[in-house]
Amino acid sequence: MNFPIAFHPIYKHPLPDGHRFPMIKYELLPQQLLLEGTALQTDFFEPSKLCSDIDVLRVHTLEYLENLKALNLDRKAARKLGFPLSTQLVKRELRIAQGTIDGSIKAFKHGIAMNIAGGTHHAYSNHGEAFCLLNDQAIAARYLQHHQLAEKILIVDLDVHQGNGTAQIFQNDDTVFTFSMHGASNYPFKKEVSDLDIALPDHTDDNSYLKELHHILPDLIAQEKPDFIFYLCGVDVLATDKLGRLGLSLKGCKERDEYALSAFAKARTQKNNRIPVQCSMGGGYSPEIKLIIEAHANTFRVARDIFN
Repeated sequence: MNFPIAFHPIYKHPLPDGHRFPMIKYELLPQQLLLEGTALQTDFFEPSKLCSDIDVLRVHTLEYLENLKALNLDRKAARKLGFPLSTQLVKRELRIAQGTIDGSIKAFKHGIAMNIAGGTHHAYSNHGEAFCLLNDQAIAARYLQHHQLAEKILIVDLDVHQGNGTAQIFQNDDTVFTFSMHGASNYPFKKEVSDLDIALPDHTDDNSYLKELHHILPDLIAQEKPDFIFYLCGVDVLATDKLGRLGLSLKGCKERDEYALSAFAKARTQKNNRIPVQCSMGGGYSPEIKLIIEAHANTFRVARDIFN
């Protein structure tokens, strides 16, 4: 056993033309990890069920959830999602959220757990946008707190886009610290306020990015003393990404994961226990699918080396 990885067979279902490309990585990535031996078939698990209304409603409003499940969003709200609204799409989001919950629980035993999908950080408490309907890491964070598995949670969001939905959900809540390091000029153009936002200029290169991360992350972990860490490790920080404006190389993106995951692995709670970590993959939209898969696979390779 390496570490548990949530896999979602629902991704095999066809999507409308124009929406297939950003989703195919979720099918190809597990194949690559198995082919190269980074993961074993026994490492993968399917979410135990669709996420329950009770768990979703700790984060999202009842009105939004009911309208989402009834496919009753108004035209403007539905258009913000980026995908055609359907029952299949809603089930997919519920399965993603449950995968993150299940992985979070497994992380207490294995040190780390990965979700092949997730990172739906643009989902607000009362609406979704930009391919995000339900905020998987926020839902899992509230699940852990509700079941008294963790009190203080740190969310480290290194996707190229600010985690605006996550920031809104946890605003004025000192039990969850939200840290987002993202492109200043990237979507969302109107940012929310995280507990800590680092907005980077266009074309920020490997050295500048890593220097900033080195400057912040260890002190932040020591300051906040979390019981649990959620890591959103989008690979849309690459210079080749169609939806990103930063300038990282493939090597620099891997070094980002090496540094972040090493910092998490070294950190200890006040009881001197290792802090469990849950990773959701987030974005990746480079024109060549092989580059997206390689960048995401690097995260798993690094996690295997650090946490085994």
